[in-house]
Amino acid sequence: MECVFCKIAAGELPSTKVYEDERVLAFMDINPLNDGHLLVVPKRHASTLWDLEVEEAEAVARAAKRIADAIRVALQPDGLTVNQANGRAAHQVVPHYHVHLIPRWSGDGKGFDWELVPGDMQRIREVGEKIRRAING
Repeated sequence: MECVFCKIAAGELPSTKVYEDERVLAFMDINPLNDGHLLVVPKRHASTLWDLEVEEAEAVARAAKRIADAIRVALQPDGLTVNQANGRAAHQVVPHYHVHLIPRWSGDGKGFDWELVPGDMQRIREVGEKIRRAING
């Protein structure tokens, strides 16, 4: 298995998980644009939206909504960027369907494109725990 997200879903690579059910996994992005930036992925490998089963797309959307609500409670952002790209032409970096949930604050000075800069892992874990508590809370 070469897909990094499949390896995370299988527990072969570490991640800061915030949500998991039978079809979906959500974990913190290690190259975050802002605090709270996370990814929602189907557990089964599907490269793009075109490769998803309808039930998987529904499961990812339901989880994304639940997690977005938890982000609002936990972090109180001014907004939320929901980003999903399909294929290299759309700037999809990891070829496994995923939805970015990125909390945004007025004046954060960040656009839609970002450099992959590793975040502070302790901070990522702390923020992930806040979101996880809000999901379960």
